[in-house]
This record gives sequence, structure tokens and C-alpha cells, in this order.
Amino acid sequence: MHILSIIRIIGILIMCFSITMLTPAFVALIYGDGGGKAFMQSFIISLTVGAGLWWSCHKHKQKLHSREGFLIVVAFWVVLSLLGVIPFMMFEETHLTFPDAVFESFSALTTTGATVISGLDQLPKSILFYRQFLQWIGGMGLIVLAVAIIPLLGIGGTHLYRAESSGPLKDQKTLPRIAEIAKLLWILYLGLTVLCALAYYWAGMDLFDALSHSFATVSNGGMSTHDMSMGYFNNSKIYLLASIFMLIAGCNFALHITALVNIGRRPLWKTYFRDPEFRFFLTLQLVFICIVAVSFYFYYDLSMFDAFAQGMFQLTSMSMTAGFTLYDMEQVPAFIAMLLVFSAILGGCAGSTSGGLKSIRVLVMWLQVKRELKHLVHPNLVIPIKLGHSILAPRVIEGIWSFLMAFLIIYWICVFGVILCGLEPFDAMGAVLATLTNVGPGIGSTGMSFTHVPDSAKYILAFAMVCGRLEVFSLIVLFSPAFWKT
Repeated sequence: MHILSIIRIIGILIMCFSITMLTPAFVALIYGDGGGKAFMQSFIISLTVGAGLWWSCHKHKQKLHSREGFLIVVAFWVVLSLLGVIPFMMFEETHLTFPDAVFESFSALTTTGATVISGLDQLPKSILFYRQFLQWIGGMGLIVLAVAIIPLLGIGGTHLYRAESSGPLKDQKTLPRIAEIAKLLWILYLGLTVLCALAYYWAGMDLFDALSHSFATVSNGGMSTHDMSMGYFNNSKIYLLASIFMLIAGCNFALHITALVNIGRRPLWKTYFRDPEFRFFLTLQLVFICIVAVSFYFYYDLSMFDAFAQGMFQLTSMSMTAGFTLYDMEQVPAFIAMLLVFSAILGGCAGSTSGGLKSIRVLVMWLQVKRELKHLVHPNLVIPIKLGHSILAPRVIEGIWSFLMAFLIIYWICVFGVILCGLEPFDAMGAVLATLTNVGPGIGSTGMSFTHVPDSAKYILAFAMVCGRLEVFSLIVLFSPAFWKT
């Protein structure tokens, strides 16, 4: 294990992250809200920490292997989230304790979208922008960004990309170079953000809200600049636009890139519908949206258009684990509330900005269930599991079931830990589910805010956020004795 090389790389990444503090400082200057000093101080502190780590180990440039990649990714997310606490603590208007600031920073960077801050409408524009911007840079994964733009790392980016990226098939390369993949991902990500901001502005948002909410929408982070979240705008056009962009961001970005690259040779729709995960994902979303929209139409006595817009928005926000809300979970019919929770557990596609189990895993598990049912009738029948035209290797299937088991184990460990911290059992189950799936809104007392969660429980929930963001294995592998053996 090349610890000194790892420290050097983390130092470089932190120095790059420190530059992001300058953007909200510029926003503070534009709006004159007095937040520029806090962000400049945060920039200097982060830059100093990163430079110190880099300089102390700058001569160590050993080759990066899988173990070092996992350790760098986990350390980077934790250290970065802790450095992200600094601006929250420097603003007196937020009234945050250190555990609150840790929770808010982890929630933003992991695109969980849960919050402990109230009175958002009265906060300075710069701190509101900072929360939204943290979600955006965390949405596609900071490591992917780093691999794309920092060739001076002096290492190959493959192991970093594998540790950060999501999905059971992430080891299969779609393009020859990881750096090229990362650059294309971020170009697409930036393009979607600009389009989303323009769409929001056209639909009636002011420029600040349009840009801020585009960050939260494309990243599927779900934080808002208003206490009422998207309900503040009371605009069905905005709800529909948000739903469309959340669904786009919930699809596999590699599939988007493939579709764009092949646009001259094959129609867009053919590229998408040839993908079995996309077909499965889209079918589920359409069924869920119809159920919720019809329920809203009869339950809330809305017009058909408003019921569809609000139902699509509420379902899409939960299923893409964005966490925007129009209704408290306790305000909707119990059946719909459970359907929303179920959709959040399933999540979006692999290689997207959404959380949850991911559609590809759910599809493979469903295919295996079908195979087992056939085996009960025909015990000697050999039935391979096929995804499209490809036969899945047993190792991939084993990995998916292992992930599910690890997910459940981590879930219950965190639930018991949060209960020991003083939260009621039902509230603890909802809070851990919301953070481990990175969906944001919990069930029960954490449906709209995590303000009243005990401070000690907030640290456990922050751990669950990182665990969910890194899809469990990238984090818990560090607790394996075999990982540390030479």
C-alpha cells in the first residue's frame, strides 16, 4: 500500500476542489450579501490543506492499483465533505452546529438532498448557491472530474474510475481511455445543466433560481433555495420540465454518449431501445407515473394536467432519488407513499446521477427469479441469463446478489445505530433508507427535515450517505482485513 502516494494524490484533488469556493464568492460579490469573505477564507484553508498534503509527499509517484484507488476515493469523499463544512460554519445566518454542518455538507456532495437548514428564503444568496453547487459537482462524481482534467496526477485513472462509478457492469470499458470517458461525461453533464437552466428560466424562474435548481435537477440532488422546495413556484410547466431532466439524468450517461456518437449511423430511439436496462427502466417509470397521477387526480381533486404534472414530478423525484418534494409523505395516500418509497429503493440506471439499487441490478435479479421458476418445472434445463444478446457471467450475477446482501446488512447496522442514538425505530428506518439510497426525504419525522435528529445520529446518517453514493462495496472493502494485507 503506497500511503505517501495516496496522500499526494488526495492533496492534488483537494487543491482542485478548493477552486470551487471561488464561484460562490463571486455570487456573493454580485448580490452583495457579505459572504465573499467566508468563501475566500474557505478557499485559502482548503488550498493550504491540499498543498500541505501534496508538498509533504510530492516525490512519491508509485503506480496506482485497485486497493489504492478505493482508498483514495473513500478518503477523498470524506475529506472533501469535511472541508465543505467550513462555509456552513462561517455563516452565522445558518445557525448550524458542527454535526449539522457535517450532515449538510455530506448530504449535498453525495446528492442525498436531505437538509437540517430551515428559513432558506432568508439566507444569503451565496450560501444557497453553494449548497446547490456542491450537489452539482458531486452528481457525476468528483473523481471522474479529476481523472478527466488532472493528467498531472502521474497515474492511470482506471482504478479511480472503477471505484467511483456505479453499476455491476462498470468493469466493461465502453471507450478505449478512461480520461476520454470522463471528459465526454462532463461535457454532456454541463450541456444538460445549461439546457435545464434555460428551460427553467423560460418556464418562469428568475435567473438565480433557474441556475441553482438546474444544478440540483441534473445531479438528482434535490436541494432547493426555498423551504417549500419546488412547491414554491406552483407551476406545472416547471414540474414537467424538472421531471424530464431528472429522468434524463437518471439514465445511463454512457448510453447517452453512445446515442450521440452514433447519431449519424442510427436513430436516437433505436440506440436507447436496444438497451435492455433502458427499456426496463422506462417501463417501470411510465407505470409508476400513471398510478401516481391517477391517484392525485382523484385524491386531490386536481385538473388532469395538474394531476399528471404533480404526479409525474413527485414520482420522478423519488424514483430518481432527487428528493424534491411537493407533498409530505404523510400527506399522500398510504399506498402512494409506499409506492414512492419502493421506487426510490429501485432508483435509476447504472452510470447515472441517481441512487438506489439501480435498474440493471433489479432487472438481473428479476431474470434470475424467472430462471429459478423454470428450473422448478424443468430441473435439468440449462437456462443462461441473457441481457439483450449477451449472456451474463456467473461472477456478475453473484456480485449483484452480494451487493443486495451488503446493502441490507449496512442498512440494519445503521438503523440499530440511529436507534441507539435516540431516534424512534420507525423514524430511524425511514431516515437510514433516505440516506443510504441518497433519496433525501425520509419517512415519519424526517419527511421534510432532519433538524430534530440527534447529533450523534447525524454522523451515522452521513456514513450511510457516503456508503450509498459509493455503492456500499467501495466503502466497506476498507473494513476487510484482506484489503490491508500486503
